[in-house]
Amino acid sequence: MADAALGHAPRAGGAGTGLLRRALAGTTLPVLTVIAAILALWYAACIPMNIHGTVNMARAHGFEAVPASRGERRNMGAFELVALNPAAIPHVWSAEKPRLPAPHQVGAEIWRTVALTAPNDPRGLIYHAWVTLSATALGFLIGMGLGILLAIGIVHNRAMDLSVMPWAIASQTIPILAIAPMVIVVLASVGLTGLLPKALIAAYLSFFPVVVGMVKGLRSPDAMQLDLLRTYSASPMQVLLRLRLPASMPYLFTSLKIGAAASLVGTIVGELPTGGAGLGARLLAGSYFGQTIQIWSALFVAAFLAALLVGAIGAVQGATLRRMGMAAR
Repeated sequence: MADAALGHAPRAGGAGTGLLRRALAGTTLPVLTVIAAILALWYAACIPMNIHGTVNMARAHGFEAVPASRGERRNMGAFELVALNPAAIPHVWSAEKPRLPAPHQVGAEIWRTVALTAPNDPRGLIYHAWVTLSATALGFLIGMGLGILLAIGIVHNRAMDLSVMPWAIASQTIPILAIAPMVIVVLASVGLTGLLPKALIAAYLSFFPVVVGMVKGLRSPDAMQLDLLRTYSASPMQVLLRLRLPASMPYLFTSLKIGAAASLVGTIVGELPTGGAGLGARLLAGSYFGQTIQIWSALFVAAFLAALLVGAIGAVQGATLRRMGMAAR
């Protein structure tokens, strides 16, 4: 009472704000240190990766390369060539077609194709990212629904447990690079093109984590909890809805995060044989024409999409588990 009367109440809030500020400062510095170390290593790796192409290009413009013979330089190690041509080092970070583009080159390409290009322009990454995201979202929803239904069947049916689960595991041993072209070609032969074939490939990769996570979650209630519901004469549907499904939520959201990232990979792989639009097509075009900067910018946008999907699922997970009175895992 006296503290409140004397106006000391804000002091607690100020102390809390100070603790929060110190906590953020304690995490910001390590994160920035790691980012700085990654950028430093990236710039350093550009030197041996790009030195051959840089020296050859400089030689064509009159630069005195050592050794003068292109064949000798080709057979020479990267670090030896760097030692003999130190004047070429500043140019390895500005090559037009580098083996490894520098971070500022990738950033400039992303800025040009995202911020300075209209969203509906096929030359921009937003257009291609939206095409990829649409197929990913559809495939993820298909894989999620299929995975949940299979998990419920596996838990409640012994025959499905012994038959479907081994096949689900075996299906993931097939390389996606081998199955994606077959899916595209087969579906195109029956007139299915565009979004659906890529979505089915995304669903193929995303359903398995959901199956495994949901089976684990649905089986997580212990014997005492199941016996208690049996004493109440609960039906299997009531056990599922009131015990198994709520208990499986943490496992489900964890597997959904994995499935979302896997579905994005499946969509990008599915776009490789089709061409046209999408981040996969962008990667393929960059590899055809040796545009490594375009490849890396598309990779970073794909990584951003994956982080966006996982972050959205994490937000839904936090809200759902808090409403259920459970802590997010």
